[in-house]
Amino acid sequence: MSKSVKQGSLMMALLPSFILYASTIILVALTRGDLGGTIKYWEFMVPLAALISLMSGWGPTYARNASRFSYLIKQIVHWGLFLGLLWLLQTQGVTAALGAPKYTLVLLYLLSLTIILGGFYLDLKQVLFGAFLAFCTYLLAAPANIAILKPIGETLRIADPQSKPLTMILVVGLIAFAVNAVFVMGTRGAVIAKRTRLAAS
Repeated sequence: MSKSVKQGSLMMALLPSFILYASTIILVALTRGDLGGTIKYWEFMVPLAALISLMSGWGPTYARNASRFSYLIKQIVHWGLFLGLLWLLQTQGVTAALGAPKYTLVLLYLLSLTIILGGFYLDLKQVLFGAFLAFCTYLLAAPANIAILKPIGETLRIADPQSKPLTMILVVGLIAFAVNAVFVMGTRGAVIAKRTRLAAS
């Protein structure tokens, strides 16, 4: 396989994660100005996150010699329960009672938790994205309480991080994506090694 083909294949493998992180950063930037006005966009984010979560764990499942059918069923149950919970919140009047701004935060915290829990037993690298989304949600929920940015800024040597929340979100997102890329490359290596062994046997 040529170097250009390998690079193209890696870019395709990273594309779903890139879409996920980029979409989140863009939506967070929009939501900071109108917490309740972006709820519809975040609701579209839910099936996108579910689909990418499913795709993300397909390779690791193969590399671990685990059953892909079992993995698929677990993902369907996992995300089905989350979607069922959202349906209950809407049909039982909880969404209307909370109002759009608070419901946006509830949705994002629930989505973060769903991704993190799924990551622990289905695809570990999704824990990174779930944690990143939770971090963004915390900053949206408490824009005046941004003390958490100070130690992060000091670690990354960014001056006055409290006054640059969007910059910090972008930097943290880039770091999380970079770590995610390491996981992806490791998975690709494991998959290639397994296919090589199978071809040689």
